[in-house]
Amino acid sequence: MHRSNHAVRFILDDEVFTLPNPDPNRTLLQFLREDICRTGTREGCAEGDCGACTVLLGAACENGRIHYRSVNACLRFLPTVDGMSVVTVESLSRTHEQLHPVQQAMVDAHASQCGFCTPGFVMSLFDLYLNHPDAQRSDVIRAISGNLCRCTGYRPIIEAGCRMQQYPEPRRWSRADAESDDRHEQMKAIERHERLELIQDKHFRSPRHLEELAGLYASDPEAVILAGGTDVGIGVNKQFKTLNSIIYIGEVRELQQIEKQEDGSLNIGAAVCMEDALSALTEVYPSLKELHQRFASPPIRHSATLAGNIANGSPVGDSIPVLLALGASLWLNRDSQRRLMALDHFYHGYHQTTLEKGEFIEAVHIPASESCAMVAAYKVSKRTAQDISAVCCGFRVVLDSNRHIGTVRLAYGGLAAFPKRARTMEATLDSMPWSLDAIKRASAMLEQDFTPMTDMRATSDYRLVVARNLLMRFFLEHSHMHVPVRLPIMTT
Repeated sequence: MHRSNHAVRFILDDEVFTLPNPDPNRTLLQFLREDICRTGTREGCAEGDCGACTVLLGAACENGRIHYRSVNACLRFLPTVDGMSVVTVESLSRTHEQLHPVQQAMVDAHASQCGFCTPGFVMSLFDLYLNHPDAQRSDVIRAISGNLCRCTGYRPIIEAGCRMQQYPEPRRWSRADAESDDRHEQMKAIERHERLELIQDKHFRSPRHLEELAGLYASDPEAVILAGGTDVGIGVNKQFKTLNSIIYIGEVRELQQIEKQEDGSLNIGAAVCMEDALSALTEVYPSLKELHQRFASPPIRHSATLAGNIANGSPVGDSIPVLLALGASLWLNRDSQRRLMALDHFYHGYHQTTLEKGEFIEAVHIPASESCAMVAAYKVSKRTAQDISAVCCGFRVVLDSNRHIGTVRLAYGGLAAFPKRARTMEATLDSMPWSLDAIKRASAMLEQDFTPMTDMRATSDYRLVVARNLLMRFFLEHSHMHVPVRLPIMTT
């Protein structure tokens, strides 16, 4: 079937929607609610915090499967769903003859009160239903970590999530139906091989290959590079920014790869979503599992990218401190000319990077792990999930045969205008015995590395105390010494 280069096409309830030259600043949520009256998908916060707008997107994968994932429709620009299958809460029981098991479980567990947030919870649980049939209670809690409810208190919602797999399989949107031949044929019919290009007063281009992307951006360096849109979308929704020229990298095949090199190092492409990037990272460093689970929420991680989190350069970008601790580097590309830059040298101010005009991040390079390396990342925030950090840190220490510190990298976010290493603290620890005394000496140097600000999330003094205590926690978790139960907490 011939596909227009200037029309967005996707599947919704077995119907192919063709949208010629839609406004590229328009979100999937706006289309669903305003254009086709899919009002079950709600707008609560318009910034990916509440989960009321959760839908599923199905994408054809190289392994022949259709991979369905929950996303926030409020942050997903409409052209980025080209070639995908969209599933809304109305999709699950179109005839109203039979509720889907997820919906029926919510009813039977009395898991809805005002009902505003309920469709979002249903879709987050539907993601779990499709992808994790053996999910446990802890998996249910993680699956709904991006959904907020003011009424129900979460217990009956969690109960519904635990109960939903016990119901008979539905006719529509069972796991078998989601992967049926008919759905594969529908996806194949709208498959695109050339770039999508929307041309009106605003410009949207979706290159398919790396060289094409490099050429487009070199010729239009003022364009906005769009990956998951979880930060860019907030600017459009909340600050009413207008993006006149967008280059979307989500379809660039070379940027969708995670490559494990012969030496054990990782190259994570700039279009790899955060969920897959963190999964690859935790396979190498299992100690980072908690950071993975606490990074935003599943719908955000399904859209956001590791490279996007780095390029944004937020002082509290949760991935950056641990990448600094691991010694990560960035492959940068400018008009197909590549260079490798240590992440240490990437920032020079608040949201300011060393990227040249027309240059973009191609991949994140993470060195191979060492079996003797002690690695950890910690996050302190007001909520366990879906919250911005007050302090986030990453630590990596290697001891020599005498249990002296041979290599040390300590990095913090939330203490400065951008995440950075604690160089004075590192120098203090260098070659010192791995001991409580060494940790106390290094902690005393913290204020020579950082002068944190006071804001709505934490005071400067609080941040300093927490930063010191996180280093102490790291030592205690990686020490064989006996620690008294009433170890005093360090204070400023």
